[in-house]
Amino acid sequence: MTFWDSASQRESPVAMSDFLLPVQYLRQIAEQLRAMGTDPAAWLARCEVEPRQLDDPDYQPGFALFSQLIEHALALTEEPALGLLVGERLVINTHGILGFAALQSESLRQAIQLVERYLAVRTTLVTLRHEHDEAAQREHIQFVASFPLGSIERTVLEAVMLAIKNVFDAITPANVCLSQVGFPFPAPCYADLANEMFGCPVAYDQPWAGFTIDSALLDLPLRMADPAAFREAESICQRELMKLGEKTSLSARVRRLMLEKQNGFPSLVVTARLFHMTPRTLHRHLLDEGTTFKQILKEVRHSLAVEHLKSGRLSVQEIACSLGYNDVANFRRAFKQWEGVPPSEYRPGRQ
Repeated sequence: MTFWDSASQRESPVAMSDFLLPVQYLRQIAEQLRAMGTDPAAWLARCEVEPRQLDDPDYQPGFALFSQLIEHALALTEEPALGLLVGERLVINTHGILGFAALQSESLRQAIQLVERYLAVRTTLVTLRHEHDEAAQREHIQFVASFPLGSIERTVLEAVMLAIKNVFDAITPANVCLSQVGFPFPAPCYADLANEMFGCPVAYDQPWAGFTIDSALLDLPLRMADPAAFREAESICQRELMKLGEKTSLSARVRRLMLEKQNGFPSLVVTARLFHMTPRTLHRHLLDEGTTFKQILKEVRHSLAVEHLKSGRLSVQEIACSLGYNDVANFRRAFKQWEGVPPSEYRPGRQ
């Protein structure tokens, strides 16, 4: 599990251009600011965005501008729980065809698989990973950040996770709820509010962000299920995802693949095969985008190493092994090149 940090990840401009967030979500933030007595026009002006741009369905801010908008919203409102308040506004109808498809799901399992596959048609801010815990008979739905969230991590994760929780609530019976919600940062001053809004215990300083759900709940039949409507909606999601894939840089797709396959990074040969290319063709395309397979692997290892050290749950030797280093000394040398200090001396947030 990984969360990106702006101090540890140097994303290329090409990868940043793969950011997607429909303008409808910015409008929801603007409405929340208005409800709190803050002028949305003043908020937008601080980032040189005109109010009319939020009325343009094709308007798409870049990731850097999105980060500035969130930072300024936090500063203007002085509301640390802004992410939760925005997330509460993001009901199932907010999510277009993805929300409609989820509403037709036959089971919670099918809905989770749907969101896992097609969340990118609504946003590339995060990806989902679903893991089954056989011993505890529980499911873990993990949210993995795709961009260096830095100072907006808490706000973004709270908003996205509460929005997905709202989707699950809309399609399941009232007595079906999450067992626990986890966040990878310290408990905030409004932790009680988070417990109330998620409707379950919220744990902090966890190794990953996500939900825990009893496995027995995943296959309960849902009353609003419509298999035919689901298949049609899913096919639309699939077509939209294919269109996005044609626009997404190869380097970003390789990077996401590595994050999905962490603890066992695919080789250049395997990666090329997964993208239906020869290794030489993959190498050439990455060069055209200003990077290489080796460079992407180094960036991913760097980010994961920093996040593992921040969590404090693995030893340096265990981190080195998980990142594919056969010799812990090689990992120490690499980390010192990245951060200027060996991993044993690394302190998050240092200048």
